[in-house]
Amino acid sequence: MLKDTFFQYTAPQINGDIATTTITLNANHQIFEGHFPGQPVVPGVCMMQMVKEVLESIVGGKTKLLKAVDMKFLAILNPVVNGTANMQITYTVNEFDTINVTALIQHETSTFLKFKGVFKK
Repeated sequence: MLKDTFFQYTAPQINGDIATTTITLNANHQIFEGHFPGQPVVPGVCMMQMVKEVLESIVGGKTKLLKAVDMKFLAILNPVVNGTANMQITYTVNEFDTINVTALIQHETSTFLKFKGVFKK
């Protein structure tokens, strides 16, 4: 789990099937000592874990990624330059507790992650 050590987030605001939150990154987290020294970059796997953890808070339970249909890392997320970012998760819970998810991590005009996939609750 990365919540509270690597990042924090505001309570997700839910409007229909769209949830939005603001994430705050911990630029002093030890992962940045190796990724990369002097030029910290949030690893893509950490961005995906943040989406998973926020999604779990929205749906009220643990999830497992079943399928990544589309995953694009479009810009470098440097926690020193962008200590905060906005996350938007559009989700639909289907039969058998599968969840179709589209997620974005953005800050102003920069988009860091675009994701589309399926999770299992």
